[in-house]
Amino acid sequence: MLPGRYFRVARRETGMNLGRLIRRTGSVGPVDAVLAAVVIALLGFGVVMVFSASTIEATAVYRDPQYFLKRQGVYALVALTLMLVISRIDYHRIKPFTYPILGGVTILMLMSVVGFGHSGGGAARWLAVGPVHIQPSEIAKLALIFWLAYSLEKKREQVKSFSIGMLPHLLMAGALMLLCLKQPDFGGASVLLFLTFTLLFVAGVRLGYLLGAAMLGAVFAVWAVRFTSYRWERMLAWFNMNEHRQDLAYQPFQSVMSFGSGQLSGVGLGKGFQALYLPEAHTDFISAIIGEELGFIGILGLCLVYLVIVARGVRVALLAGDDYGSYVAFGISVLFGVQALVNLAVAMAIFPTKGLTLPFVSYGGSSLLVNAFAAGVLLNISRARGPANRRIEEPFGPDPEASVLVASGVGYANAGSRRKALA
Repeated sequence: MLPGRYFRVARRETGMNLGRLIRRTGSVGPVDAVLAAVVIALLGFGVVMVFSASTIEATAVYRDPQYFLKRQGVYALVALTLMLVISRIDYHRIKPFTYPILGGVTILMLMSVVGFGHSGGGAARWLAVGPVHIQPSEIAKLALIFWLAYSLEKKREQVKSFSIGMLPHLLMAGALMLLCLKQPDFGGASVLLFLTFTLLFVAGVRLGYLLGAAMLGAVFAVWAVRFTSYRWERMLAWFNMNEHRQDLAYQPFQSVMSFGSGQLSGVGLGKGFQALYLPEAHTDFISAIIGEELGFIGILGLCLVYLVIVARGVRVALLAGDDYGSYVAFGISVLFGVQALVNLAVAMAIFPTKGLTLPFVSYGGSSLLVNAFAAGVLLNISRARGPANRRIEEPFGPDPEASVLVASGVGYANAGSRRKALA
């Protein structure tokens, strides 16, 4: 049963808000220790790999082999602090700021496409604020998750209606997607669409509506690729990488060479040579350097780490105290998973080149801080697990009667009185 539907059934049967029950019986507990440890370890691993992948460029361009290491180290420390702070702030406090966050992000994205954007790699995706470069599309992904969670919880009784449960959410997501495409950022627009569909599906929107919207989205994506010259040329080069390995397919070709050079166990940390030839080796294509230096074993381990993050995030969503927490946790888990999947697929030339970073690993302050904020929210949601939730986790514990009562939506707090009545 989907989490939102479960909590609605529990409230109908008991006449009590499950979130209040959890708070009354001791909701605030420790964070998910496994999730926290994995994210912190990934942050540290990212700093090491950024240094390994960027030494050559830092020396050649900035005359300082530790240039990117110092900056990424600062970003990582700030991100770690931000994650720990956010993990201690009740995620419900985000609700009143849902529309200001969404509106602010929309304004920032508009600014990036009307002439205030800082160009990089052929796209105006950044806003320069002094020495700091902000990437609004990264913030937009998280802002959309918060807004969808807030809206879907508020409209839970009407979510199957097309005009209420489907259309407004698609229109808002579509507006953000169009702003992404204007930068241009096709990868970011695709992630926004995928997040929207995922949360609508989890909330219980009719499958027919989702399939229809997915088909329209696919048609639009094909049109956007086929009738945009540089995207179509890049697509043709991706289909014929061997013929275009010195021009349009140079980056993916060199990336595949990196993976091939690593073989099973890699050439050794800091001993790779592909950073000499691979553009953006410490940002979007850092997974290729990981593949060269740590080999297939290293990439497999990296994939398992992201799988653990997504699995623990989904677990947090299923045990959240309310629909809002469930939707936010699902959205953040999907965000981490899909970005890691697409980044790895692009680096291996399974997908055409897209400008998506590898969460917690790629160089860059905007991506790292947004991901840290999202991880902090996810950890805070994991705190909201009272005795009732723990009984759901252990349905065959020492008190099976109480477990059955909890599973059927009856509060665990009433289990003791019912046992006395039966006696």
